[in-house]
Amino acid sequence: MIAKAVRSDADAVCIDLEDAVARDQKESSRKNVVHALKALDFGVRTRIVRVNALDTMWTYRDVVDVVETSGAFVDVIMLPKARSAADVQFLDLLLTQIEARCGIGKRIGIEAQIESASGFLNAPQIAASSTRLEGLIFGMGDYAASMHMPLASIGVEDEHDAAYPGHRWHAVLHTIVAAARANGLRCMDGPFANYRDEAGLVKAARAARAMGFDGKQCIHPAQLAIVNQTFAPSASEIEWARRVVAQYENAVNDGRGAVGSDGMMIDAANLRMAHTTLRAAGALTMRDLEVKQ
Repeated sequence: MIAKAVRSDADAVCIDLEDAVARDQKESSRKNVVHALKALDFGVRTRIVRVNALDTMWTYRDVVDVVETSGAFVDVIMLPKARSAADVQFLDLLLTQIEARCGIGKRIGIEAQIESASGFLNAPQIAASSTRLEGLIFGMGDYAASMHMPLASIGVEDEHDAAYPGHRWHAVLHTIVAAARANGLRCMDGPFANYRDEAGLVKAARAARAMGFDGKQCIHPAQLAIVNQTFAPSASEIEWARRVVAQYENAVNDGRGAVGSDGMMIDAANLRMAHTTLRAAGALTMRDLEVKQ
């Protein structure tokens, strides 16, 4: 499965030591992770290892055994069920110690999953907890369990969503995006479990993009094309952004701070939105060039 993921169109590959591993295989599975990191060519893909949560007995050995032996091949450690800033700071300090002892010539990043009541309430503090922190990720399944919210399948709408007069995940999703943006982090929506339901995935991905998320986790390579297409700016969006920039620059040159176009006012706020779109399009173009090289 790891080798298949490495050959896919994923931007990042996360090797999981948490929920994907049975309890009696927690210790032995670390060797599989180390072997995959050293033996497989990940290309430009970000290499992520998800360790077990800090409320278990496996976390510190996950980090020590993997990073000490293959830290040069790890880009990010994903911390599930981050409950507070202290959780991230513990992982930061542990990584600092290992990097110093082993002479690892780079700084390994951290992603924190927000998937509990504590994580939700402490999301702003978690987002500001460490300079290693690169992103926040929503974990719907464990969040639902923590909040006692009934859930049939992760990411999939069910009768409970229909019973609630609104988007029942809105508060936590908006909090994650706001906390990430306030601290210059990326924010990722969690997975959509039914990988055969393309229409459901499209709807979920569009909703996540509308909320401001940078992307969405995928549990199967078949989901990648839909998710990549959904989060990439469309040709019409890129054209709109270029037109806004050009028209605003013309207005500034003429001594005006705002300009009307097609019945719409264009001002500095529109310019910032346009630049956001163009930056996203530029990042995608650069990644495509890197892959082809």
